Amino acid sequence: MTEALSREMALRIGLAAQDLPDVDAGSLIDILVQAVGVPMTEAKVAQLGMKAFRKAGGETLIPIPSDQLKAVLRLLKGEGVDADVDDFTLDPYQEGDMPGSIRVACASNGAEELDGHFGSCRRFLIYQLSGTEQRLIDVRRNEEPEDVEDKNKWRASLIADCQVLAVMSIGGPAAAKVVRANIHPIKQPQGGQARDLLAKLQSVLAGSPPPWLARVMGQEAQTLTGFLEEDA
Repeated sequence: MTEALSREMALRIGLAAQDLPDVDAGSLIDILVQAVGVPMTEAKVAQLGMKAFRKAGGETLIPIPSDQLKAVLRLLKGEGVDADVDDFTLDPYQEGDMPGSIRVACASNGAEELDGHFGSCRRFLIYQLSGTEQRLIDVRRNEEPEDVEDKNKWRASLIADCQVLAVMSIGGPAAAKVVRANIHPIKQPQGGQARDLLAKLQSVLAGSPPPWLARVMGQEAQTLTGFLEEDA
């Protein structure tokens, strides 16, 4: 490929490559050239579909789960690229402000989206949630130090003050580390707006929470019903 990439396209590729295990920026460029041809422009990538993207990636992209690959494709199309930790406005919060509340971590790549895989999301959005209120109280970069031996354990420690973790996907070994840290993982494969999930959680908090959530809240469980399932 002889045509120079635009600065914006180069940024998108760099960020997307970070979310693909064992795929560097150069390899991702080769895949995109295979998919859209040259010159590789933002307009062409904006029209790229999942089927064509996966086909162009061949064996390289076979191990990547579909939901994770969809998040990567959104990054390549520029969705959420501009959102960084410093771009978020946090709500004021002090410990004890919201009695009976829980703390929820959402794996995110763009703005206040629940669109991240536990192992490769760019950040965790930290919300304090009660039956009547939700506050964004922190944003934590998912950037483990190079010398970390157990990355999943490190990520679990990053959100150790949370009781619930919402992700698009999480592997079995990683989920075990999260559960061991007393954090309940909730998988939302379809993704969506983080605050939409929080609104659903609020309805559960305000009603009769399932046993695991009642324990988190320090309440006695009244019913097993609820839209949440205890799966990892």
